Amino acid sequence: MTAIKHALQRDIFTPNDERLLSIVNVCKAGKKKKNCFLCATVTTERPVQVRVVKVKKSDKGDFYKRQMAWELRDLAEVDAKDASKENPEFDLHFEKVYRWVASSTAEKNSFISCIWKLNQRYLRKKVEFVNVSSQLLEELPKAEESVPSGENQSVAGGDEDALDDYQELNAREEQDIEGMMEVCEYAISNAEAFAEKLSRELQVLDGANIQSIMASEKQVNILMQLLDEALSEVDTIEGKLSSYEEMLQSVKEQMDQISQSNRLIQISNTNNGKLLDEIQFLVNYMDLSKGHIRALQDGDLSSPKGIEACINASEALLQCMNVALRPGHEKLMAVKQQQHLFTELRDTFARRLTNHLNNVFVHQGHDQSSTLSQHTAELTLPKHSPLHRDLLRYAKLMEWLKNTQREKYDGLSRTYVDYMTRLYEREIKDFFEVAKIKMAGTTKEGKGNKFATLPRKESALKQETESLHGSSGKLTGSTSSLNKLAVQGSSSRRSQSSSLLDMGNMSASDLDVADRTKFDKIFEQVLSELEPLCLAEQDFISKFFKLQQHPTLAQGEVESDGGVPSRQPPPGEHRHSMSLTEKDMVRLMMNKIFQSIETELNSLIALGDKIDSFHSLYMLVKMSHHVWTAQNVDPASYLSTTLGNVLVTVKRNFDKCISGQIRQMEEVKISKKSKVGILPFVTGFEEFAELAETIFRNAERRGDLDKAYVKLIRAVFTNVEKVANESQKTPRDVVMMENFHHIFSTQSRLKISCLETERREAKHKYTDHLQSYVINSLGQPLEKLNHFFEGVEARVAQGVREEEVSYQLAFNKQELRKVIKEYPGKEVKKGLDNLYKKVDKHLCEEESLLQVVWHSMQDEFIRQYKHFEGLIGRCYPGSGITMEFTIGDMLEYFSSIAQSH
Repeated sequence: MTAIKHALQRDIFTPNDERLLSIVNVCKAGKKKKNCFLCATVTTERPVQVRVVKVKKSDKGDFYKRQMAWELRDLAEVDAKDASKENPEFDLHFEKVYRWVASSTAEKNSFISCIWKLNQRYLRKKVEFVNVSSQLLEELPKAEESVPSGENQSVAGGDEDALDDYQELNAREEQDIEGMMEVCEYAISNAEAFAEKLSRELQVLDGANIQSIMASEKQVNILMQLLDEALSEVDTIEGKLSSYEEMLQSVKEQMDQISQSNRLIQISNTNNGKLLDEIQFLVNYMDLSKGHIRALQDGDLSSPKGIEACINASEALLQCMNVALRPGHEKLMAVKQQQHLFTELRDTFARRLTNHLNNVFVHQGHDQSSTLSQHTAELTLPKHSPLHRDLLRYAKLMEWLKNTQREKYDGLSRTYVDYMTRLYEREIKDFFEVAKIKMAGTTKEGKGNKFATLPRKESALKQETESLHGSSGKLTGSTSSLNKLAVQGSSSRRSQSSSLLDMGNMSASDLDVADRTKFDKIFEQVLSELEPLCLAEQDFISKFFKLQQHPTLAQGEVESDGGVPSRQPPPGEHRHSMSLTEKDMVRLMMNKIFQSIETELNSLIALGDKIDSFHSLYMLVKMSHHVWTAQNVDPASYLSTTLGNVLVTVKRNFDKCISGQIRQMEEVKISKKSKVGILPFVTGFEEFAELAETIFRNAERRGDLDKAYVKLIRAVFTNVEKVANESQKTPRDVVMMENFHHIFSTQSRLKISCLETERREAKHKYTDHLQSYVINSLGQPLEKLNHFFEGVEARVAQGVREEEVSYQLAFNKQELRKVIKEYPGKEVKKGLDNLYKKVDKHLCEEESLLQVVWHSMQDEFIRQYKHFEGLIGRCYPGSGITMEFTIGDMLEYFSSIAQSH
């Protein structure tokens, strides 16, 4: 218990400035036993506070923790349960009653005694003690009663001071006291003897200490002597150390000098190494071999080996000139001499290369122009692949020239463009002249003699064209003269074959299908020759002049004013502008070289359009296909752009052709003395649709044709109605019926999807006007009988019952029999025969609608007959009155009349 008390004092109460006076091991009564400690403590600081503290052992270790504390002034009662018997139970009455069971009665009594003493001292008997043994409460009251009150207070004060100065014994002190008491067993029974013994022993020890001190004086003298000797030795050693220090100081100075010398040597070695690196850098990157110098000065630019040597030398020279020199290199005389040498070699080789390529352009051009004569008789363009192949050997040299001498590079580019412009202009001019002659000559092969004057006109056209070969005038002059002759030579042709009106008046053999097919082949041949020519030239220009889609100077190299490139990182905008510039250069060079292509194409298109306006259909399809092909290869190419511009002209001609056909429909005039029949522009639309469907099969521009179809068919509808309204010889219904029947048949046969609405409309108009013509032509074949029954129906409408109509005076049975007798079968047949002849005069033979109309009239006549019989049966029942002829007779009349004619 003492060890636990010390441990609690050390770990729990001392940190809180409290002193532990008593302790008891308890557990709560009536519950599962969980041991804890109740401690009586006082604070070390004034005013003194007395507490009862509950301490419990931690569940997680062997240390104790403070669980709960009560102030002793809050304690109202202490109940010991039983004063006469030993009972470990007791109660403490704070704000509520706490029942405890001590581990032993002795511990309980000791704790209660401590509480009682603290109560007496600090609380002035405030706490009540119940069932406490009187033996525990006897000692302190007796002592207090034997002392007066003043003395009592002083004793109390002394006790308080004693309590305040109290210090606990540690474990070793307790062991020593216990050992001493064991040796002196009588110490407890005779304290005076024990104290006297201790006093004697203390005196003995004091004497021994004095004797020891007196005996050590001699030793002290010896020690002092030794100290003096030691001091003299220290002086000697200090002298030696001083001499050693002087010697070391000189050594230190020598070592500092050696260190300084080594540092200077190291710096010198480092500088020598850096200098060697700089020299090696300059030697490695600014030294051009003698072989490269010879190649740049005298290298053969004609042979493949010489060209390869010049390419390697120029690349080595460019690499040397583009070396990024370090700071200070420019001031070195050797570097300046090398740079001067490089500049002279660059200028010399650039002049040699420029002069040689100029000679190559001229030489190759003469060779190319010598082959032009063999292509003039046939519709082909000379191939420039040999020239391109020879020049592409110099592509790397051109790139070098572009990076080093931009002015000479630009000069070579202009020279090439100027020369090739003249060469291509001659070739393209001759090529298009041959195409125009062949195109104009297609009319010679037309069938029949409908163009009797055309061969003579074409001979004049050929003579004019041949005279233009030697002419040095503008292309526009030859084109205009050709166009004039073409207009004169094809005026009769255009008046017969270029309109929907006249197409309807010609047979299929007169449509010049062969001429148009040949024109289509010629135009396709022209485009097929131009396309590879332009693509090959553009590809050559991009490769030869290095006009690719990237900046011309690699790695951000920019040429300075002194001619020596230095590396600078270009911004993104600079790269973009360089790329755009190169694309623009290709476009400008192609526009200059092939400046005559677009003009010649437009001239050829105008000539073909004047020869036959329907040629625009062929040209639209072919041109659209080639534009689509060119855009798939390269949307930004010169060919794609040029063909796109020409396609606009072709589309404009196509629209003008459609507008011309519509205008001719509106200007059509019909004869007042002859029947109309199928209108020419209706037949012409049929021929146009057949031709267009053949041309535009699987074409890219089908939408343009569909739009033209809609415009044309609406114009046909409008003008058919216009002509029908103006017709005097032929009834309006006949004109409408025949022409819309023809339109409906054409659309049903060709199955043009975009005209499905118009097809249904044509059928509707044809049916309506057929019915209208039948009713109007048939009229009232039994006129008096028809008037009679109209009166009958009027009476019925007025409210007269049908069976009472026979009692009307004007409509009795006798009147009905009289009217019926006027229409015997012979008279009816005669009237129908005259009607057939009348219908035959109105209808044309081309459409073969006579039998259709006659059959419709038969149906209408039978309908009227049945209507009359129905009225007789309802209004005159049981009269036995019938018509003079039957339905069978009527059918026989219609059949015999149709067969007789």
